[in-house]
Amino acid sequence: MASDLDILGRLCLAAVLGGLLGAERELGGQDAGFRTHLLLSLGAGLFGAASVEGFAAYIESSSSTNVQVDVTRVASYVAAGIGFLGGGAITKEGHTVRGVTTAASIWTTAAVGLSAGIGFWVGATATTAIALFALAGLRPVSAALHRRARPE
Repeated sequence: MASDLDILGRLCLAAVLGGLLGAERELGGQDAGFRTHLLLSLGAGLFGAASVEGFAAYIESSSSTNVQVDVTRVASYVAAGIGFLGGGAITKEGHTVRGVTTAASIWTTAAVGLSAGIGFWVGATATTAIALFALAGLRPVSAALHRRARPE
């Protein structure tokens, strides 16, 4: 069972990492920015913490109960539920589809928050760093590929 301070640390890390991803999106002029990503990661972090810590009182070590707790169910529902939110970020304008990267960043931010919430801090931090590189660091590569695919 994690201490209250550990849970607080997990949620703070989820908020900070989600905020970093959101700041990159906001600086890029995207609608789903800093606050959206921070709250998304924080909420997913709480779902994660609740899934691994919140049911401890209901688990007995003896086999005298028929109650079973599957903490992975919360994570699977977060992953599926975020798809709904991400889907709302995708729009079609003429022959162009916009918002797919934002939807992917929303989905990744939920995974970061959930990972931080369950105490998988290395995974949450590494994913944030890689996602920031993909979103900001690879922007020039993406622009060059786009120019090459559609010469003017």
